[in-house]
Amino acid sequence: MTDIRNEQPGQHRLAVVGAGVMGTNITALAAGHGVSVTLVDIDDEILATARTTIRHKLKHAQLMGALPANRPQGTVTTTTSLADIADATTVIEAVVEITEVKRKVLAEVSALVTPGTLLISNTSCVPVDEMADWVARGEELVGVHFMNPSYLIKMVEVIRGSATTDATMDAVGALLRALDREALVVNDAPGFVINRLLHPLINRAAMLVQEGVATAETVDGLLEGCLGHSTGPLRTADLIGIDNLVDSLRVLHERTGDPECDPCELMLRKVRDGHHGRKTGRGFYDYRSATERNMR
Repeated sequence: MTDIRNEQPGQHRLAVVGAGVMGTNITALAAGHGVSVTLVDIDDEILATARTTIRHKLKHAQLMGALPANRPQGTVTTTTSLADIADATTVIEAVVEITEVKRKVLAEVSALVTPGTLLISNTSCVPVDEMADWVARGEELVGVHFMNPSYLIKMVEVIRGSATTDATMDAVGALLRALDREALVVNDAPGFVINRLLHPLINRAAMLVQEGVATAETVDGLLEGCLGHSTGPLRTADLIGIDNLVDSLRVLHERTGDPECDPCELMLRKVRDGHHGRKTGRGFYDYRSATERNMR
């Protein structure tokens, strides 16, 4: 990415496809920095929940001093019609980490937008080169791995595919500067850098709990106290969503053959039981209030 300055939020018309954890994170980040967003999902109930979530995240970001002062917030428009993204300058795909779903969404988005529209995937593990084969203009596709919560963590991992052009890298650089993010660029590979390291660590931490070696609290406590991790791997798993992690681990395992990426039975059981982490109230930890626990 070049150092061309282009930080005017009004120049960007952002569309985000997928109103889950990362879609709402990215929307809150953009709106808080003055960039208007069209947020798309397939279900009105999901979008209603997303609007509430985004308001809470914006309030949290303000309380934490993470938003620029004296900059009006961007608008957030929600829709179930993908056609409403046609005039976007950038589209960010933030759907689940399931290959067939990503393939369908990216192909449909690519067919709708005009040449020159920046196409970003918030992919966790699927390689950019693989996704470039699903879109009309693979040279305009780039991976940007936003962290969770996106509005608090400034650093993002940018993944350049083999077809990604310099113009595309300049465009993503301009958007990230408007969002006040810092970027490090890596080459394409399954899981890239962050998740190639993080996901097997979480899986191994869950295996230790599964085998009875230590509790989740002890595993996290040791990683935090001895190795300086700010958040232990299992609290991180709850924040990401254990269902999302299992999907991503499967993508990694299928593409690398690394046995450390084969989701362990404890992770699979938590997904079957609906204990997906913070978003469902239970994961490796219990986030429900005393009243909620007593009602069940």
